[in-house]
Amino acid sequence: MLHRFSLLLFCALLALSAAAQDLKIPLEEVAQVGRYQPIGVGISHKGRIFMTFPKKKNDKNYSYDYALVELVNGQRRPYPNALWNQWDSTQAATRFVNVQAAVVDADDNLWVLDPSNPDDQPPVIAGIKLLKINLTSNKVERIYRFEDLPRERTGLNDVRIDTKRQLAYISDPVLAAIVVLDLRTGKSRLVLQGHKSTATEPGFVLRLDGKEVKDKTGKPFSSNVNGIALTHDYQYFYYRAINQTKLYRLAVEYLANPALTSAELASHIETVGETGVSHGMLADAAGNIYLSDSPNYAIRRVTPAGRFETLVHDPRLSWPDTFALGPDGYLYLTATQINRGPKYNGGESKVDYPFRLYRLKLP
Repeated sequence: MLHRFSLLLFCALLALSAAAQDLKIPLEEVAQVGRYQPIGVGISHKGRIFMTFPKKKNDKNYSYDYALVELVNGQRRPYPNALWNQWDSTQAATRFVNVQAAVVDADDNLWVLDPSNPDDQPPVIAGIKLLKINLTSNKVERIYRFEDLPRERTGLNDVRIDTKRQLAYISDPVLAAIVVLDLRTGKSRLVLQGHKSTATEPGFVLRLDGKEVKDKTGKPFSSNVNGIALTHDYQYFYYRAINQTKLYRLAVEYLANPALTSAELASHIETVGETGVSHGMLADAAGNIYLSDSPNYAIRRVTPAGRFETLVHDPRLSWPDTFALGPDGYLYLTATQINRGPKYNGGESKVDYPFRLYRLKLP
């Protein structure tokens, strides 16, 4: 059973842009990164900027050198060092293969998620990992390998760290599931696999830039549970698939409880409401939930009071994928332009180069 929570919030979400307040915050360019397609972005407590770049095999439309970088004076520097960024599938356990996410936790550690699946191909098993990097020493402190998962079928996507319970919550759109990883023991488990809240809506096709997002065979882009958010008080976990329009949440006390059966856990799912097509998602300390609105080139947020606000609307916001909050009061984000790549345009790139990192000042 999917519960409805907060009638005010639900009604506000249903109204979407018709009732949303448009704050018209200017979008600022932080850096240009050429033909290197950015995915993840993480900001440390001291304002250090980290970015991830997927591995593209033999595609002249994209450049690739480093999977994870620190942005220093607008320049990309391999992080934590050049060795980790030397792509070598035969050394996948100690090299980055296809880094997806870089997230900074409440204790100012950097967590790097490598699903090890370049070009969305089957993963290099030895390379599937989550790294904890100490930002003071710039050293890798621990590596998690997910041996408890059916790794040959995984596609880990995004991660949030619960420092209170020492757990990590990870979306896996390939398995249509949430992964709960115990950071103390290294044990992981799958929850809500194939549930309607983690799965795509049958027949739902993305329509961006005025056309359906399909490859040359007519196969549409499709992603199960993808964007996730964890409130800063560790009370609620928000999640959604890309190919559907609803936003869901779970109280973390239930998500973190390994004693619950699948049915018992599912009984605690709450339907937040209709949010349209969204990729990136993030929560802030005030309880606001930030969501991308890809069809409308916009960033929105839902306040704790249930007010739906459009922060910025800008044509440069093509497929906003990842958000990060900076200590300077800015929301940082990548615009990946995935739908404009050659895969979905008959082999021709429609990308507006160079790729860029953006930010906007939060009110």
